[in-house]
Parts: sequence; structure tokens; C-alpha cells
Amino acid sequence: MLITLKHTTSGQIASALLRHRRAQGASGLVFTLVVVAEERHYAKVLEACIEAGREHPSRILIVVRGRSTKSVLDAEILSGEGVPGSVITLRMSGELADHGESVVLPLLLPDSPVVVWWPNSSPDKPADDPIGALATRRITDASGARNPLEALRIRARYHSPGDTDLTWTRLTPWRALLAAAVDQYPSRILEATVEAARDNAPAELMSAWLQGRLDVPVSRKNTRGPGITGVRLVTPAGDISVIRDEEGVMAEYRVPGQPKRTVALKRRDINQLITEELRRMDADDIFEDATEVLLKRHRAALRQATAKQPAAPARKRKAHEAPPAETPPPGPDPA
Repeated sequence: MLITLKHTTSGQIASALLRHRRAQGASGLVFTLVVVAEERHYAKVLEACIEAGREHPSRILIVVRGRSTKSVLDAEILSGEGVPGSVITLRMSGELADHGESVVLPLLLPDSPVVVWWPNSSPDKPADDPIGALATRRITDASGARNPLEALRIRARYHSPGDTDLTWTRLTPWRALLAAAVDQYPSRILEATVEAARDNAPAELMSAWLQGRLDVPVSRKNTRGPGITGVRLVTPAGDISVIRDEEGVMAEYRVPGQPKRTVALKRRDINQLITEELRRMDADDIFEDATEVLLKRHRAALRQATAKQPAAPARKRKAHEAPPAETPPPGPDPA
């Protein structure tokens, strides 16, 4: 069922939702998901929300900013067969769009968690964003930025408890395989290498996680990609390695002293990523630790790059130029 409300208010939307809930009976919704999306990505975001709602019945508010300068709020309420929970699209424009939290706040489910998701561009400080401040969990996606790696560093710099990024969620299968390998073969790790395309944000976060958890040097090796193509953990008896195939579906899994195995390591779409991330409502301390190491690695790389730069040669004084004037002794500031 689709209910369309033109030139409406949050109060009228709330009344429509109340009438619908009374007609449908008990809702069983467990949290509110607020999605701040762009119009050009709306169809993809809607599909991901409906897919996630099948596992997590919730009230979903999709906030879309219009281009009009006039303050207008239009709403669509989608529910019924094939739609878990309820999906409310809020299209707002003008000055109203600058105060979207005032529209969203009356529509949140009472006494339940609130999650805010920015599928594409997001604020530098999600916890300080007016809509983000309403949430206990805030989900961003650095891959939606023009420079994903720089966007990830900004997320790390302004991280607050409850923040996470889908860059981290993309690493879940890799982290699970590597953790299982270390448990299966508990040998001393000497160093590690992450192989991936140049400036790949998930690869840099993976390197930071490995360095923080293993306390060993972790290097990056550039490959043709796409994305992460392999991880190697060096032990005295040989490498523990996970090498993904070119199709991005399977991976070769090796542990010293055991035969090679092939395991599933498929790249997942946005629907699967957001569904996984909505399974937890608490702060992700391991992600926070990884972002701190990410910033440390970046600062170390900047210092190393600066140290390698040759000093600028001193300019030779020409014969007709006067020698530089002597610096006068310190004295009172001129009036």
C-alpha cells in the first residue's frame, strides 16, 4: 500500500502512520532507521532498506533533499505485502531541508534505538550532525566519497562511540578467515602484507587492524585489484595466506603444513552490508581501535615522506648583489 502526502507536515505524517498501525495491528518494529540519501541514489537505497527490513523489521525514514528553494515537505508511506515494517520517504526542500531533524524527530519509534545511515556523502562529524545526533548508531560509507581513503581518515579523525563505516563491514569475511587461520595455526607472526589496488580504503583499514591486533609490521603491496586481492601473515614455518581470485568469488587459503583449500570470499553488495551492520546496536570498539592505528600509520607515512625529500639548495649570491643585512639586536617593538 502506498500513501502519498503532498505539502504535508510531520504531524500529518505521524497521524497517517498511527491510523495505518491501528488498521494493521501490532507492528513488532525493533528500531528506527533514518537514511539520508540523494535523489539519484534513491532507488538503490530503497531496495537496500527493504532487503534489510526483512531481517530487521523497522520503521525506515528515507530523507531526500529537493532542489527547490521553497520550503516543502512531501511524503510517501510504503507498507503492506512485500514491505517489512514501514518505509516513509520524506522529500524536503528549501529552508526546511536545513532543519530535517525537526521533521524526523516526531516520526521516531518511541523507546527504541535509532540508526542513521548515509549511503553516499556524509558529514565529517556524524555525531555532531543534527540528524546524526538523534541516533545511537551512525553508519557511513567512505566508498561513496570522491576520495574514499581520505574520507575514511576523516571518519577516523572525528570518530565517536556508535560510529562505523561500511568499509569496515566489507572486511568481515577477511577478518573471519584470518582469525580462524591464526587460531588453527597458533604460531608467532613475524610480519604481514596486504595486497590490494593502490589507495584502496578497505586495504588500509585491514592493515591497521592487523597491526593493532598482531603488533607486527604490516606492509602494503599494490596490485591491479580490484579491491583487496590477498593477505599474507609470515610465520617461522611459512606464510598463512588468503589470496582472492580475479573474479572476486573464491579464495585460496593456505596454512603451513596443511593442504591448500578453496574458500568462498565473494564481494558483497550494499544490501548485504547494511543488513549485517544493523545486527549490532552497540559501539564497535575494535573498529575504533583500528581507526586509531589507521591515523598513526598515516602520520608515520607523512613523516617518512618528508624525511626523504631533499633539502632545497641554497641560492648563490651574484657578484652585484649586496650581502644580506645583519639582524638587529632585539629591541622594543616599533610604535
